[in-house]
Amino acid sequence: MSAIDLYNKPSATFDAKVAQALALLRAQAAQHPKLTQASSLGAEDMVVTHLIYLAGIQSDVFVLDTGKLHPETLALVPKIEKRYTRSVQVYRPQQEAVVRFVRHNGEDAMYRSVELRKGCCDIRKMEPLARALAGHDGWITGLRREQSNARAEVAEVVQEPGRVKISPLVDWTWGDVWHFIAQHALDYNELHDQFFPSIGCAPCTRAISVGEDFRAGRWWWEQESAKECGLHVQPAAEPLVSSIERNPA
Repeated sequence: MSAIDLYNKPSATFDAKVAQALALLRAQAAQHPKLTQASSLGAEDMVVTHLIYLAGIQSDVFVLDTGKLHPETLALVPKIEKRYTRSVQVYRPQQEAVVRFVRHNGEDAMYRSVELRKGCCDIRKMEPLARALAGHDGWITGLRREQSNARAEVAEVVQEPGRVKISPLVDWTWGDVWHFIAQHALDYNELHDQFFPSIGCAPCTRAISVGEDFRAGRWWWEQESAKECGLHVQPAAEPLVSSIERNPA
């Protein structure tokens, strides 16, 4: 059974959510002309890339190639480039830093402590992210409140130092995401068909079982409270009131 067969279950307010997401993107693009999308190449981000296309706004798209991604993940880059006739910007970690970290800590360092795992994330994700965001006044993400407790109160628009963070899918359900994918015949990561709802680096991602939490397959050996890489854990920032009034649920 494919992920579409399994998860394609839109909420009653699906159409309103799509309209709201498009309106949000257009309003933010009018205020922030130098936008970029941070794509993990997961289901949500494939939806966001298509929403950007439908909204008709200008935005770069970038991917953080950590050197540890699944081949199924990287296979989506040329598919995006072909469908939208655009280049996806790929940022990789500084090779010297990776070699130094592995030499000192080993290839399996992430399993030995949260500190070492986050050190690996810093080198492979956070430093490249800083380069990817440089020169942009806003970035677009696929964050949803349903994804985890840590994201349960994420706002549509958050003012960060130097730029805004825009998350047009905050109130979408997993069923909404897959209904949109089916509706628009979007490419998606083949690992989603193998019960990988949340996909990161290969050593830090596994399939989940029935009844497990959405992000249970990410850093499964750690406590729930520690399971973020840092990309979406920022210093205190103020949520902004959207320029588009929320549709009632």
